[in-house]
Parts: sequence; structure tokens; C-alpha cells
Amino acid sequence: MRVSIKKGFSFGLTSGIITTLGLMVGLHATTNSALFVIGGILVIAIADAMSDALGIHISEEFENHHSTKQIWESTITTFLTKFIFSLTFIIPVLLLPLSTAIIVSIVYGLTLITIFSYYMAKEQKVNTYKIIFEHLIIAIIVIIVTHYIGDLIASFI
Repeated sequence: MRVSIKKGFSFGLTSGIITTLGLMVGLHATTNSALFVIGGILVIAIADAMSDALGIHISEEFENHHSTKQIWESTITTFLTKFIFSLTFIIPVLLLPLSTAIIVSIVYGLTLITIFSYYMAKEQKVNTYKIIFEHLIIAIIVIIVTHYIGDLIASFI
């Protein structure tokens, strides 16, 4: 797999999982509404995927050592990966009670991060446990913080 595609995939996957989980957990804590959570996921899947793709595009252009083809590969891969992985989080919300769907989504998201972190660490020949732990800690912090922000906002409603 070409580096430009790996870059777009890794960024889109990680950002899609962490951003979507943070939004879901925060909206659940604030509203306890499946409709709001689904709406949030759709917004993330479209607007944030486009925003991240543009961010990668500009970053790659700024580095000034990538071909136009490489830049567009990273851009498109970032968008598609984030868009698709973000949308997968709608499935549990549609099929399960919201509180259960949130738990299932957290387990699903953390599992995906674990698998991808393992793959990445193996490919780079670095300590897999350290990489997995580091990435999971960051994701868990996002989940915890967004939950408490949602609780705080709910207390004012």
C-alpha cells in the first residue's frame, strides 16, 4: 500500500473513531436522544470528514515534496475512511437501546483502534503494547471528557 494511502487511511480511521465516539458520548449525556446522536454522526461523517480531508490536503501541499497524485490519494482516502467508519457507528444506535448502543460503540471503536495500533506497531517494528496503550488512553480520555461535558451541559438545560 502506498504511503499516501496509508496516511489517509490511518488519519481517517483514527479521527473517525475518536471524533464520532466523543460526539456520541457527549450527545448521549446531554440529550439521551437517539435522533440527536444519529444526526451528530451524520454531521461528523460529512462535515468533519471533508474538513479533515482538506486539512490533510493542505498539510501535504505545505510539505512541498509530494506529487499531486500523492496529495489527492491522501485527501480522498482520508475522506472516504472517515466517512465510512463514522457511519458504521449508526448501526448500533438504530438496532439497540441508546445506552446499550453507546457501550457497544465504545467497545467497537476501542477494538478497531487496538487492531489498527497493533498492525501499525508491527509494521514499524516497535513495542505493540506501548503503542496500543498510548492510543487507547487518548481515546478513553476523549470519551470520559466528552461524557462529563455532556453532563455539564445537561445540568443547564
